[in-house]
Amino acid sequence: MEIEVEKTQIEGLLVIRPLVLTDSRGCFFESYNKITLQKHGIDVDFVQDNQSISRKNVIRGLHLQSPPFAQGKLVRVVQGRAMDVAVDIRKKSPTFGQHFAVELSAENNVMFWIPAGFAHGFVARDDNTVFLYKTSSYYNKASEMAIHPLDPVLNIDWGVENPVLSDRDRENPWFEMFVSPF
Repeated sequence: MEIEVEKTQIEGLLVIRPLVLTDSRGCFFESYNKITLQKHGIDVDFVQDNQSISRKNVIRGLHLQSPPFAQGKLVRVVQGRAMDVAVDIRKKSPTFGQHFAVELSAENNVMFWIPAGFAHGFVARDDNTVFLYKTSSYYNKASEMAIHPLDPVLNIDWGVENPVLSDRDRENPWFEMFVSPF
């Protein structure tokens, strides 16, 4: 697996671009290779894959799991487009409360590594956007935590005038009320 890895301004977040081989038949790329990712500092054993399908303008997030079930996530879009967002919730981090966003799509094949210590969410830019997550820890309902995705302090520009949120996400606490376990 050949990849280009871009470090972001927030320590730990990585944007990953695989080498895509294209010819008259279409394209091919490796979407996961443990050894290659280890060479770039992603040395985790993924234990669970998740998939969501979302309509245009749906925001999912900002979600996380608290220790000991905290999850690192390797995410990508296989159909449609999404803007993916990670918020640094590591209390001792110089970028605590800051976020980074990246466009993921079936066309650009970009992947995003989000280690534990971040809240994560995305907005679907197209109908039927298929989003895949590889996680480093199993889901544990009792460890669920979240932050309201439209929090004015975080000031995330989702690029959506009328976002669609789940009832649960509408009730998530504001960042000021959120107590980080990291």
